[in-house]
Amino acid sequence: MSDIEKQSQVADSRGRIRDSTSTYTSSNVLSSADEHLYDSSSSSESSVEGGTKAYLTVFGAFLALFCTFGLMNAFGTFQAWYTAHQLDTLHASTISWIGSLQLWVFFFSGGPVGYLFDKFGPRMLMGVGTLCYVLSIMMTSISTQYYQYILAQGVLFGLGVGLLFYPSLSSVSTHFVKYRATATGIAVSGSGLGGVVFPIMLQNLFERVGFGWGTRIVGLLCGVLCGIAVFTVTASARPKAKPSMQSTGLHCLKDSRYMLLAAGGSLVALGCFIPYFYIVDYAQSLGISSNMAFIVLAVMNAGGVCGRVAPAILSDSLGRFNLLAPTSFIAGLLVLVSWTFADTLATLLIFSVLYGFFSGAFISVVTPCIAQISEIHEIGIRIGLMYSIISFPALVGGPIAGLILASNHGSYNGMIMFTGTSIIAGSLLIFGAKLLINPRVFARV
Repeated sequence: MSDIEKQSQVADSRGRIRDSTSTYTSSNVLSSADEHLYDSSSSSESSVEGGTKAYLTVFGAFLALFCTFGLMNAFGTFQAWYTAHQLDTLHASTISWIGSLQLWVFFFSGGPVGYLFDKFGPRMLMGVGTLCYVLSIMMTSISTQYYQYILAQGVLFGLGVGLLFYPSLSSVSTHFVKYRATATGIAVSGSGLGGVVFPIMLQNLFERVGFGWGTRIVGLLCGVLCGIAVFTVTASARPKAKPSMQSTGLHCLKDSRYMLLAAGGSLVALGCFIPYFYIVDYAQSLGISSNMAFIVLAVMNAGGVCGRVAPAILSDSLGRFNLLAPTSFIAGLLVLVSWTFADTLATLLIFSVLYGFFSGAFISVVTPCIAQISEIHEIGIRIGLMYSIISFPALVGGPIAGLILASNHGSYNGMIMFTGTSIIAGSLLIFGAKLLINPRVFARV
């Protein structure tokens, strides 16, 4: 055989190898969406999993979320107290604007905070966030007028939470790939634990030392814990983004998977937090004592602790979108079925723990889902932008529920129907995003 013929056969062989490799890669992307995250230049980074800095980051993020999102989950305690004391002349839907505004500021800050995280890392942002967060609690403790609560507990508190929440969670995502959802779930479980501790703590402090000192004690405790978080949360080295539209993460607005996930997340957020805001008032409307009503909220948040961890761990094996869509659907179904017929303490506790579990799964798994369809250098901006998008439905969800409650003359049926249908509709859109990634219904995505 001549040398020319040999070279021709070698070239043909290489071409077939490239073709088969391309075919294999294409099918592998469909079966495992995580492969979309990295190219060959970042393969060495993706192989790094865990380590001391990574575990300290999870620990610090756990503390940050315990204080921030955990206290936010306990807003029902503040709303019930305001209704009976400082703001007793205002309607519940008016008071709920405080909680809705802090949610909106927190969510909306995600875009700019995520962009700053990708440029500067977590420490500076979390340091400023700790100052804003503690200051907001101290100002809330001395507030007496509605506008003061709006500014302190609504705007400033929401900003402080955003500056602590997004850098800590985004940092966790940079340290893990294979077990990203598990690590995120452990960190986010801090918010559920905070939601268990704070309602009981606040109620007891309010009754023993008064609202002002009770709030200040919580603020001082959280200031110490957030300070620890500032010094333990770090981000792994990330490849630099190219100076283009892509470097801002705005090209994700052309990503149909991302936008469908954002639309589904928006509808889920529209209804997801309503039970946390109104479950205390609902329990008291059934004749349940004030102390036990706060226990109901604590039980809901206790269910959220498990819901933030167990589904996240399972999602690393079964697929993150595969867990996010059905758990959101079940959460909405529980609202329509279980909450509607919860007319005793026992049935209300059952609803609370189950809803806490399945709604907690949304909170913990949605972030890994965003990271799964993002390049590593834009994880921060994409996570933040997603939360900015869903900030608007989160803002109006509570007040809309209050208006529905008022229009039905105190009957909760309309509010329950609105909450459940919103969450279910959102879960269907999330499922649509999963199908865009891989059209096979049972594929691991």
